[in-house]
Amino acid sequence: MTEEITNLIRKRIPDAEVDAAVEGNRAQITVVSKEFEGLTRVRKQQLVYACIDHLISDGSLHAVSIRALTPGER
Repeated sequence: MTEEITNLIRKRIPDAEVDAAVEGNRAQITVVSKEFEGLTRVRKQQLVYACIDHLISDGSLHAVSIRALTPGER
């Protein structure tokens, strides 16, 4: 599942550095991308959620924690 999440995010955010940890149906995801520059924290998270929304919808993921950062926020 970790690799699937990473691939899904990189498909939509090609320059993303993704660190995903999955335990059961819970995931902690950190994404760093220049694409997030100028966006609010909520909008950054929305972009990441959009990449994995089907995994949440089908129940594969139940609890997701997302940190979405620009390279300068790291």
